[in-house]
Amino acid sequence: MLSLQDCIDLCELTEAEIEAIAEHEHIPTVVAVELAEYLVESEGGERRIRAMIRDDIQAALARSDRAHAQALVRVLRNFIATHPERETVD
Repeated sequence: MLSLQDCIDLCELTEAEIEAIAEHEHIPTVVAVELAEYLVESEGGERRIRAMIRDDIQAALARSDRAHAQALVRVLRNFIATHPERETVD
């Protein structure tokens, strides 16, 4: 049987990135791992993940949770650094 950590380790995203998806979608982490893996492999999925993290940052700022917003900014920066936007070829 796979543990949650095993699932995270098999995903192309960090645990913090997966947690941001779970937060945005209001889903359990294990479900967010599946969604993350799907999005990373699908066209436009990485753009959607960036948007989710940005939404999470805005939500944290709206509730005056600056510490969480700053943590999410670090998550977003890492995601952008490790998943540069792919150019599509027609």
